[in-house]
Order: sequence, then C-alpha cells, then structure tokens
Amino acid sequence: MAVDPRLTNGTGTGVTAVGDTSNGGAYRRLEPSDLVLSNDSVTTAIWSDNTPTLTAFYTSSTQVSSSTAEFYFDVYQTSSDGDTAAVQFNIAYADAVGSGSAFYNALVTGSSPTKTNYGQYRNLVLGDENANFIFGNTTSSYFYVINVERSRYKEHLLPGTMTLDLQGPGGANLTLTDDSQINTATVFVDAGRRYNLISGSAGSLSGGALNTNGWTANSGSYGWFLPDVGLILLNGEALDSVGGAGGGIALNTTRSFDTLTNNQEKIFVALNAGSGFTLNSQETLSSDYVFVRARNNEFNYSENPSFISGSTGVVLYDDFIDNPKTYITTVGLYNDNSELVAVAKLSRPLAKDYTKELLVRVKLDF
Repeated sequence: MAVDPRLTNGTGTGVTAVGDTSNGGAYRRLEPSDLVLSNDSVTTAIWSDNTPTLTAFYTSSTQVSSSTAEFYFDVYQTSSDGDTAAVQFNIAYADAVGSGSAFYNALVTGSSPTKTNYGQYRNLVLGDENANFIFGNTTSSYFYVINVERSRYKEHLLPGTMTLDLQGPGGANLTLTDDSQINTATVFVDAGRRYNLISGSAGSLSGGALNTNGWTANSGSYGWFLPDVGLILLNGEALDSVGGAGGGIALNTTRSFDTLTNNQEKIFVALNAGSGFTLNSQETLSSDYVFVRARNNEFNYSENPSFISGSTGVVLYDDFIDNPKTYITTVGLYNDNSELVAVAKLSRPLAKDYTKELLVRVKLDF
C-alpha cells in the first residue's frame, strides 16, 4: 500500500497531491510495523427493540391454522399487527418415529411432519442420518426445538447468557441454562459448538439441581444449546418427567400416530406461563489499524496549480520556497498497482511543514 495525502495551498482549498518534490513522489510505502490487527467481541441483546428478556409471546392465528403449523410455529414479541411484530424464534416438535402429527399418506406409516423435522435437525446438527441424539447420558427419540430467527443475532448466540423459564400445565417450574461455564472441554458437532442444557440461569448451575450436573434424575440433560446455528433442543423425556424429584414439568407430550397433537403448542404455553426468556448474541469485530506517517521532510510541497507554475514547474510564491506549508485533509490507501482501495477523511485539515511530523491512525473495520 501507499499513502496519498490531500493537500491545500494554505487558503483552505482541498486538492489532490499527485507529486511531492521532497520525497520524489506522492506515495510512501507502508512498513509491516505500520499495520496492526485487532479483534474485539461485542455483546448485544437479540430480541426486538434491543430487549434482553422476552416476557410475553405471541403467535399468528393465520399461521397456526395453516399447514405450516404441522412443522413449526413462529413466535412474536407483540400481538400488534404490522411492522412492530417481528419473528423472534420458532418452535418445532421432532419425533424419530413420526408420532404427534398426521401421516402424509395413510399407506406410508410413520412418514409425517414430525419425522421430517427429526431428520432435518439430525442432518443439520449431527450430519449423520444414523446418529442419535444423546442428551447427557440418555438417548432420546423426540425433542422440542427453539430456532432463533437468524436476523435476531449477529455472529452467534452467546453461551452462558441464556435463562429459559418454563412452567408445566400442573404448575411445576423449571429454569434452564447451558453448561458452558461449568464444562471446560467444548464438544463440537456438525453444527458447531454443543453444550448441555442444565437446571440454572445465566450459565450458573441451580443450587436446587437434582444432581451435580444439573440434569434430570432419569432422562439425562434437558437438551442441547447450539450457539453457532441459533438452536435450542429441549429433551422431551426430561420435560415430560414429573416436577420435584423427576426434574421435569410434566409437559405430557402426546405421541399418538397419525394424529395432529400440536405438541409444539405445549412448549409455547409453557413459555408464556414462565417468567421470561433471556439470551444475548456475540460478534467478533476485526479491525486493521494503519499508521500513516508524514515525516518532517515529506509532503511539504504540492503540484497543485495554485502552488506551482504549470508552465515552468517552479513555486509561485517565494515564501513557499524555503518555508512551504501544506494542509493534509485526506489519506488514501493504495495497493501495489497504485489502485485506490480506501480513503480516510480527517476531521479537520492538519498543517504540515518542515517543523512538523504527522501520524494518522486509520481504522478499517470488517
């Protein structure tokens, strides 16, 4: 890269420098030490209006009554019609044997929307159509899915920030979070990082957990948290367990064949009965810092017509011969082919002469 300052003739008029008699040209090659790379992590709330916690949940009556409801429900943050209602996440029910929904064809037993959901999430998360979902130490053939709308988060969901409150039909309460703050070894699947869901909040294990893992008594963990793809898988068997010693909320998942049971609606009701859903996202911003230097003997002259004679090439004003002065207003970054690739504007013109050296820091975000 090279640097091309925008200079003025002392009257405040900005011009482009195409040459500089003090250093033999308008460009200065950057040194490796002039380039610094920095990474910063930015955390933001994911729900609409930058809200960290959702306490009310709404669905669309049009969608609920349509055929798409057999696969999933969209959940909104407000009941208002129009632009203020935005999809926050959707809820789905997945079953390995296809129970909980009507068959596509009565002659093809088990082929149903819930089985399709199971296969899709198995391919996405595990990448193997023969693999099983093992929540903690227990294999489960059915689960619920909270799929966060992709536009709601930046790079990925932030582990350790989730607090999901659920209340079962009998009044049993359950608060869930991920175990990213407890387990030091991160497990990876085809969908990226995978953490177990445990009893607790904001990444901390609940003091009243049923065991040291925060899992249920007999059904393993409460599911998986997959921050890189915005998924939360809720172990159906764990939620169906009785409250108290069982560790569940007695959700009572209906696993009837060839019958639409709307199991995903049960999670929606449990969310509404709970006290809220908190979750944040994280984004890593990479920045290139370019330090542009103009030394005391550089960029003190301009080839602007107001500075020199166009016919003879001599300096027009005698004062500028031994004591030239220019004003730098812009820095241009060029590649090795002298092609302009970035421009940085200064907030105000900076005076330059033989008694001054300039150091400009240019920040490039990507």
